[in-house]
Amino acid sequence: MVQDRNAELLASGPRWLAVELRPHAGRLAAAIIAEVQRSVPAYSRPLNGRFGRVFTEAVEEAVRHVIDSIGNPGIRHHEWIELFRNRGRLEFLEGRNLDSLQAAARIGARVAWQYIAPVLRRAGASPSVLAHSAEIIFAYVEELSATALEGYSETQTLASGTIERRRRRLLERLLSEPPAGAAALEGMCRGAAWPLPGQVAVVALERSSGSADFPVELLDDEVLVDLESAQPCLLTTHPRSQLMPLIGRWNGWRAAVSPTVALADAPAAHRMARRALSLLPAREDEPIIWCRRELTTLWLLGEDFLAGELRDRALAPLAELGGKQRARLADTLLAWLETRGGAPEIAKRLRVHPQTVRARLHQLRELFGDRLDDADERFGLRLALRAERLRGTGFL
Repeated sequence: MVQDRNAELLASGPRWLAVELRPHAGRLAAAIIAEVQRSVPAYSRPLNGRFGRVFTEAVEEAVRHVIDSIGNPGIRHHEWIELFRNRGRLEFLEGRNLDSLQAAARIGARVAWQYIAPVLRRAGASPSVLAHSAEIIFAYVEELSATALEGYSETQTLASGTIERRRRRLLERLLSEPPAGAAALEGMCRGAAWPLPGQVAVVALERSSGSADFPVELLDDEVLVDLESAQPCLLTTHPRSQLMPLIGRWNGWRAAVSPTVALADAPAAHRMARRALSLLPAREDEPIIWCRRELTTLWLLGEDFLAGELRDRALAPLAELGGKQRARLADTLLAWLETRGGAPEIAKRLRVHPQTVRARLHQLRELFGDRLDDADERFGLRLALRAERLRGTGFL
């Protein structure tokens, strides 16, 4: 481990180095602080308040500790390690990133060596002592950096888990009814680090047997994710662009994407998307159902009771016919309603002889009478026949 190697290097250094360097500790720390502030924007703010105190103390403590450890095998390192692990945690909590932390560590090592080398040469250090001193400095800074990064990463992981939990709770609240109040919702959004949008789309997900894990890592931070509930889903603000990274990576999952709706309508959008998954067949070449393209179908299939009532009333004249005859007449009636064409056009569509179509149209006129001349009746017939075709119940 870096820690063990560094402790051995420090203990193996000649004790006179520590004696020679101790008077320079304050000036060395000041030089490191000045160069870090000049070179790393994240640390360029004035050295006042909590930031200045913590930053200055961290550098001074690092310099003192390395000097005190040279040639001193009995010194304790545990407190120093914990100190800089805490410094790493603080870096994350104050919003600085890993790049800034690593850059500051590299600059600190460079400045320390540039300062110390002339001091040791003036003190008569041999080339081997200079080489050993350089190794001590860079190994020490490597450990300091690794220790701080460890604390940074621990805190980042904990915060990430907290954010993920808050986002799942936020998604649950957005999809539940009654809707949350504006103030409560804004507070939850702040806690989840998710900007409150005006419009959203809900993506209902369905996992097929034997499918791989959902590639959630491909989604950006604006997408809210719930893969743990019985009805997994996503909530997006720009579904087309935000789902694009998943092309070719659905791994056996299906999705139904609601239209983009006002945030308050997210529960209804979720119900629509979930119903689309249950009603519309899976297509191997297309794992996504875009509900906006299927609105008529979803409306016609949206209410079993109403669809049944409409069918019973509108198609009652066909009910007493045999199965094949009923299907042929229903097919012809729908073709006529959709095209309002003559026998040749309908025959071409149905791939039968025009005379056959004329005979069927005559029979339909006898069965439905004046209802075929009423626009409202024709609309009801068309809806009922389309719903039956979608349901595959035997009329068509």
